[in-house]
Amino acid sequence: MEKIAVEGYEFIKIDLPGAEAIFSTAKNDLSFNKSTDSGKENIKSLKRWFNLKTVGYLNQVHGCRSIIYTGKDEENADGIITNESNTAVGVFNADCIPILLYDKKNKVIAAVHSGWKGTLACILSKTIEKLERNFNSESKDIIVCVGPHIHSCCYEVGEEVMDKFKNSDFYRFKDVFRNRNLDLKKCILYQLQDREIESENIKYLDICTYCNTEYEMHSYRKDKDYGRMFSFIYLK
Repeated sequence: MEKIAVEGYEFIKIDLPGAEAIFSTAKNDLSFNKSTDSGKENIKSLKRWFNLKTVGYLNQVHGCRSIIYTGKDEENADGIITNESNTAVGVFNADCIPILLYDKKNKVIAAVHSGWKGTLACILSKTIEKLERNFNSESKDIIVCVGPHIHSCCYEVGEEVMDKFKNSDFYRFKDVFRNRNLDLKKCILYQLQDREIESENIKYLDICTYCNTEYEMHSYRKDKDYGRMFSFIYLK
């Protein structure tokens, strides 16, 4: 993991064998909110900044659907997959978990947006299933990069959310709460364990979007006027 600077903005890069995983920060007010003109312009600028042909993204709906990117942006989904080189696929976040996947054998990449609803619905696990089904991916070949998100130190949830997890088939007997605080990291790791992803292939950025002091981050819970970060991956 390393910090990189691009035209005054800061990104976090994980260099993978054959791919790059990139997580934006909020330094110098960098935002990728696609509902704003500046956000749209920054998405376009990624092509120039990282020498990309295309940047694919979604209209995220907090669901559990993943799509194979065909050049059409803003489909209603929370996971996006491609095997095209120089094509980035990414997700927006500001407390939710951005997860980047790379099948190093079959050269397939995916980006997943997992808020509490997507985490409850196991979107990450379902995206891995889709990689296995559509691209013949195997768990031993999949590298997973889990980006900055709100951690259990800062993520208190209500009784309704707690009940949903405690009564779900997947999480019912799993330890995912610290008092009233939901531990999204544990939820994700449980899904990866269930899909038999090898621990050495899990790259976890230990950065809380709410309380970390090393990086500037957009946080839905912390700031009323918050932007969006963009986490993306592309094949070299």
